[in-house]
Amino acid sequence: MKEWYSNKKAGIFFDEIPHVCIRYYVPVMSEEDRISIEKYPFINRKNLKVRLVDYKKYKTYNFEIPKGYCYDGASIPRVFWRIIGSNTDNRFLIPALIHDVLCENHHYIDNDRKFSTEVFNALLEASEVSAFKRFWMKNTVNIFQMFCSW
Repeated sequence: MKEWYSNKKAGIFFDEIPHVCIRYYVPVMSEEDRISIEKYPFINRKNLKVRLVDYKKYKTYNFEIPKGYCYDGASIPRVFWRIIGSNTDNRFLIPALIHDVLCENHHYIDNDRKFSTEVFNALLEASEVSAFKRFWMKNTVNIFQMFCSW
């Protein structure tokens, strides 16, 4: 496993560099496929093994994101794009990929919402997202997750 990023709270490791792409319409596509692309415009292009280390609790979590996994990217309302950036900002794609997988699979990290938020923040920092944007993204995601019963 290759270290992607590490700080005092979390370590993030991948077996290889993540490869995410934007899905797009093609003329022969069904209406169902077009709706799917509108909802989940991004796709993981290879099997990706992930290791997350919680340095505060001395726990390690391993899981795999399958090739073909589709997700919606950073869920940033359009009204905030001028401040934060759009959901298509390439600095947000890998943090959003990992965070979306964790939101759909709480058991991957023993239902630890706070650690999920720390991982998201660490991935944003690794992507060189400014401290101001990270603060708003991290706290907004954390508050949203609390109201969604996680």
